[in-house]
Amino acid sequence: MSRLIVISNRVSAPRGSHSGAQGGLAVALSAALREHRGIWFGWSGDITDQFTGHINFQREEDVTTATIDLEEQDVEEYYNGYANRTLWPLFHYRIDLAEYERGFAGGYQRVNERFAETVFPLIEADDVVWIQDYHLLPLGTELRRRNVTNRIGFFLHIPWPPRRLLSTLPEADELARGLFAYDVIGFQTEEWLEAFRDFVSKEMGAEIDGDDVILDGRRVTAIACPIGIDAAEFRALAGSTRARLAFRRMRDSAVGRDMIIGVDRLDYSKGLEERFLGYERFLREHPEECKEVFLLQIAPPSRGDVSSYRKIRTTLEGLSGRINGAFADLDWVPIRYVNRGYSRDELAGVYRAARIGLVTPLRDGMNLVAKEYVAAQDPEDPGVLILSRFAGAAQQLSEAVLVNPYSAEELSDAIMLALRMPRDERVRRWRAMMDNIEEQDVLWWRQRFTDSLMSAKRLQDA
Repeated sequence: MSRLIVISNRVSAPRGSHSGAQGGLAVALSAALREHRGIWFGWSGDITDQFTGHINFQREEDVTTATIDLEEQDVEEYYNGYANRTLWPLFHYRIDLAEYERGFAGGYQRVNERFAETVFPLIEADDVVWIQDYHLLPLGTELRRRNVTNRIGFFLHIPWPPRRLLSTLPEADELARGLFAYDVIGFQTEEWLEAFRDFVSKEMGAEIDGDDVILDGRRVTAIACPIGIDAAEFRALAGSTRARLAFRRMRDSAVGRDMIIGVDRLDYSKGLEERFLGYERFLREHPEECKEVFLLQIAPPSRGDVSSYRKIRTTLEGLSGRINGAFADLDWVPIRYVNRGYSRDELAGVYRAARIGLVTPLRDGMNLVAKEYVAAQDPEDPGVLILSRFAGAAQQLSEAVLVNPYSAEELSDAIMLALRMPRDERVRRWRAMMDNIEEQDVLWWRQRFTDSLMSAKRLQDA
């Protein structure tokens, strides 16, 4: 059996099968690595004075991790710069926030070369390589330059932008051409897959042949492969001791009111400002509901070194303060705004206690919070998911209340609809969504991609 080499920007070492902090992607990749005796390679998250290429190996629960440290300039140009100030906003349709600097692009390329040079000696003849996400788009090309002929796959966890948007990137053609170094490319949805095909065919002259895309004689398989959650594991988390305690704590603190929950990394793509404005409109249009509901927004900070993230935090603090000042009473606050993270088992209990799950990103590759909220619900009395139609998850969870997150009016109407929704309709919608979540879970995603990759022809055999 071939070994699997997973390469990602950061490595999430296994933390034990009962850890509530283990994320869905880490669970899926760890399972694949155990099955294929693999290695997970990436950045440690630590900074070194001088890059040496030293690899730190660790082994836990039959998964081997291999990490390297990066220099401060690497982190600033590759991670904070090109990955998160150029590609992230552009791929989320925010060209107004995208910064194009040659230093960023140079650092991005340099770190991808360092990844390739360091991981290259670890790759054996029959290994299969699976590269994750936008941080490492050129890595396949760099491995091919070092005569790696193994099967190499790439999965993009975020959206692929429309052709006209991507064309604003100075290196767009070069970036897209680099994907033809891979054997299989995976996208979260058909929309992102079609956007990729549209760009490479109309801007670069590629041919489309079924699932394959051909450019300059190189044939690559491109598929839509939506990531899921470990539904069984998350249901079990919802019944754990910590989840039950969190559920009881939230129900006690609600004192009979209906809770609306939002859980998002603090990021402008998540639509938090628009969400607060939609909730404010609901309070204004339905004063009779004011003291009957509250919004709990959990938003752990991220990427604090990037100015646009500091700005969104300041904006949300001001907005939540203004709304609370305008509507709060002696015994009620409309928004509980929390800037810290919680373990997955605690969140499972919080989700279960919420009458409404509010998941309204302006653009999202998938959004697993939507699926976790559904999986945590009581089948006999489930809550209602309000979901942005611009999240990748909306294509699978069509029985959610779908909204345009830019419209405060739609958000207000959706909250009212969810609060008034009868139990039998809530159960029907929940069952339809849960069927999809259980059928196309994270293990299905991993198996679908790795099956496609394992069956691809090796470069030397093509």
